[in-house]
Amino acid sequence: MAGLKPGAPTPQSITVHGQSRVLEVGFSDGATFRIPFELMRIYSPSAEVQGHGPGQEVLQTGKRDVELVELEAVGNYAVQPIFSDGHNTGIYSWDLLYELGEKQAELWAAYERRLAEAGVDRDAPMIEKGGHACGSH
Repeated sequence: MAGLKPGAPTPQSITVHGQSRVLEVGFSDGATFRIPFELMRIYSPSAEVQGHGPGQEVLQTGKRDVELVELEAVGNYAVQPIFSDGHNTGIYSWDLLYELGEKQAELWAAYERRLAEAGVDRDAPMIEKGGHACGSH
């Protein structure tokens, strides 16, 4: 299947918990992860967040209270969430969801380091930067 490493665990259940703002994913290897919407949003695989190459990542802030408005299946290999801040371009493969769940602690620590290095607060509003290079302007 596209987007999956051979033999990688696949989701057996996906539950959106709106009140606690977590996506609960149970995998075929028995692992179950509760992935906060905020973590999903700040690590979105979209070009808007990741950029078009190394070093082009855009630090996401102000996402603590982001909600998951909709979750659409993408074939049999991924889901595409629509977040309450309008972000809807990230496609989350099963591999990525597993990684977000499995590596939550280190991903949060890396995020906090990036915030500190940039001198910004996690809850600061996003600063829009001009010149987006996707050709969508």
